[in-house]
Amino acid sequence: MSDSKINDTRKKELLSTQVEHIDITSFDARPIIDSMKKMSFTSRDLANATGIYNQMLEDKDCTIFLVIAGSTSAGGCMDAYAELVRSNMVDCVVATGATIVDMDFFEGLGHKHYQALEVPDDDTLRSLYIDRIYDTYIDEEQLQDCDFTINKIANSLEHRGYSSREFIREMGKYLCEHGKKENSLVKLAYEHDVPIFCPAFVDSSAGFGLVKHQVDQMEKGEGYMMIDAIADFRELTQIKIEAGESGLLMVGGGVPKNFIQDTVVCAEILGHEDVSVHKYAVQITVADVRDGACSSSTLQEAASWGKVNTGIEQMVFAEAGSVIPLLASDAYHREHWKNRDKRRWAKLFEQS
Repeated sequence: MSDSKINDTRKKELLSTQVEHIDITSFDARPIIDSMKKMSFTSRDLANATGIYNQMLEDKDCTIFLVIAGSTSAGGCMDAYAELVRSNMVDCVVATGATIVDMDFFEGLGHKHYQALEVPDDDTLRSLYIDRIYDTYIDEEQLQDCDFTINKIANSLEHRGYSSREFIREMGKYLCEHGKKENSLVKLAYEHDVPIFCPAFVDSSAGFGLVKHQVDQMEKGEGYMMIDAIADFRELTQIKIEAGESGLLMVGGGVPKNFIQDTVVCAEILGHEDVSVHKYAVQITVADVRDGACSSSTLQEAASWGKVNTGIEQMVFAEAGSVIPLLASDAYHREHWKNRDKRRWAKLFEQS
């Protein structure tokens, strides 16, 4: 047997078990969360956090921001986040480029993530064009299809600056026309006018496709589109100014966390001193609080910067993939979302 056939066989073995994303509608976590309220440690923290999220959903004046960093989408929470959009449980998303492009848009194109049933030498994975996220695999050849699709979208657009929200909306439109997965966060956000922001958008597979777009255009002596990071900050701050009361459901930390929290300060700089701090805040993280990094800075610490309210906040120090399904299922089955008005913040920019 030739080496190529041996490699093909080995690759198929390693990519034989797909990650199945959890369906928060298929089970009712309310009894578990109710029991956790009577416990201690992280269990009680999670119950308190779930209670705060339900408060956000009950508050008819509250715009809810879903903030995602890390790889929980690849690990099985992708459909949970999509359901939050479908059921009007979040009004705006701020996330890493990897979450939106490499994970959600990637699966929207029909590709999959796979469970690593064994972890061979990473040099072997590289020789087989398999990328690894802890115990999850991605086919690099499929990821390159994602890169080239981003390039294709960029090539179809007018040569000017775009906020990441604006470009991701084009990605959602593309999935509506050509996608192969109904339960895509990017697609559903487009359909429900829920804006998605990626403040470090090119730090993802989108970056490769957009760089190729610019290089190809420059070689032809023509103009090109670009991502306007300042427009990102301006647009997200505009939503905060218009929204009034707001709540944060944060998975992980990093740039998305700081970005959404800074909208309060930015609004003040713009002369909107009446804009309130984020009223509610939940953060799920495993980051250590001792290193001074943004991902691990507590919500109490953020209050000193004038970003969040100190009264209705909860840190949950847990791996998000193990607790998001419980929090989201509880909130889904309590059904406060059924009484919420749709904000459709994406339409704010159609009027600009």
